[in-house]
Amino acid sequence: QVLLAESGGGSVQSGGSLRLSCVASEYIYGAYCMAWFRQGAGAEREGVASIEADLRTSYADSVKGRFTISQDNAKNTVFLQMNNLKPEDSAMYYCAAAPVCGSELPPTIAVGYWGQGVQVSVSS
Repeated sequence: QVLLAESGGGSVQSGGSLRLSCVASEYIYGAYCMAWFRQGAGAEREGVASIEADLRTSYADSVKGRFTISQDNAKNTVFLQMNNLKPEDSAMYYCAAAPVCGSELPPTIAVGYWGQGVQVSVSS
């Protein structure tokens, strides 16, 4: 059982930045595609960004140019740097691990492990 623990959520004003971190309980980055999802109030969970073992990344159109996903294998950690945040980015953000992403954001059904989520709130 792989455990994923997120941190770094919080409240910021529009235009601000946050950096989310996700630490895995064991080394998985060579075998899994890591991703960030988010779920706003009353909305479905959606993929935001993913990074594969070969460091290829994918992003949702809504965050391209503002969010950056990266990983530090030595620390078993994946990051999501979020810049120029907008109120519509407000959501619960989840770290996820999927066996494969296929050069695109994985669907939720493909995710093998989920973190507990962190709240991001952006005020206008």
